[in-house]
Amino acid sequence: MAIKLLIVDDSALVRKLLSEMLSKDGDIEIVGTATDPYAAREKIKQLNPDVITLDVEMPRMDGVTFLENLMRLRPMPVVMVSSLTAQGADVTLRALELGAIDFVTKPKVDLAGSLEKYADELIAKVKVASKARVNARVSTPRPAVAASLHAEQRHSADAVLPAGAGKRFLRTTDRIIAIGASTGGTEAIREVLESLPPDAPAVVISQHIPAAFSKPFAERMNRCSPMSVCEASDGQYILPGHVYIAPGDQHLLIERDGARYRCKLSNGPHVNRHRPSVDVMFRSVAQNVGPNAVGVILTGMGDDGARGLKEMLEVGASTIAQDEATSVVWGMPGAAVKMGAAQHVLPLHRIAGEVLQLTADQPSGKLAHG
Repeated sequence: MAIKLLIVDDSALVRKLLSEMLSKDGDIEIVGTATDPYAAREKIKQLNPDVITLDVEMPRMDGVTFLENLMRLRPMPVVMVSSLTAQGADVTLRALELGAIDFVTKPKVDLAGSLEKYADELIAKVKVASKARVNARVSTPRPAVAASLHAEQRHSADAVLPAGAGKRFLRTTDRIIAIGASTGGTEAIREVLESLPPDAPAVVISQHIPAAFSKPFAERMNRCSPMSVCEASDGQYILPGHVYIAPGDQHLLIERDGARYRCKLSNGPHVNRHRPSVDVMFRSVAQNVGPNAVGVILTGMGDDGARGLKEMLEVGASTIAQDEATSVVWGMPGAAVKMGAAQHVLPLHRIAGEVLQLTADQPSGKLAHG
């Protein structure tokens, strides 16, 4: 059965473009369009769509206000259509907090060849949204997220960081918590970070997110987390009590510097069609941190991170996957579970506590071999 889609946008050109792109896929049926939230409200009642695409900036009522009302009264999968600006990033992250499943940027009609890639991303995200879990919002938002797809040759982590032989890991009491996520991840990450104390072990994060969104996302997490959160920079030392989020469009790797760790950023090829890639970060953690790490894979479409988590497990790190019931999309954690990469499969609200227990249980100063 086709996915019934309603397009809500005040721009006639955008409505036309989105309709043309999405109607080319036989699994999607455009049941209607609306020029503003008031018209959208009536169309939703009449047409009962499975998914809606929602413009952020519209007359009479902005998209976020409409989304907040929608998630309270008639929760359904929503994909936001956002501009790639600082203000657009803040508004879109707020929409994800309120329950939007994902977002796409405004189509760039002036760039030759860009619309085909854009159409592929849009179609993929509408299909994922149609299968995502959506609950009514009361006071606490559910996980939601931002993923970036790239229609190009699919590379493995080998394209950025070759698989290495077992290493001798130095004596150190420093632990690192490595977290990877995609669709649904911005809110899942928030819930984990809010539950970690200010003196928790260092956290490194790769979330599939565009370059314009990663800094506002880090700033938003810094406001809600007891830890100090920043967008990672190249060569930056990794310290306890701090969280380092991969910049959009750059891989984040962890390098050892004696008994300490540093962030390394890479502009290498997209891996699993993503940059940053969770597989790349997890592999670097496996090679340089080994049993002193805990790997966590959260909600997300695709399978990025599953192989890297398995590599972490194989060198003695502890590993956790978010369970299916609390994931917006159980793609990445599901792939890790099927691969045997996750020692623990837990609901989102239990992950922070388990991470703290695992880092406390790890013997300090252990000399280990990968």
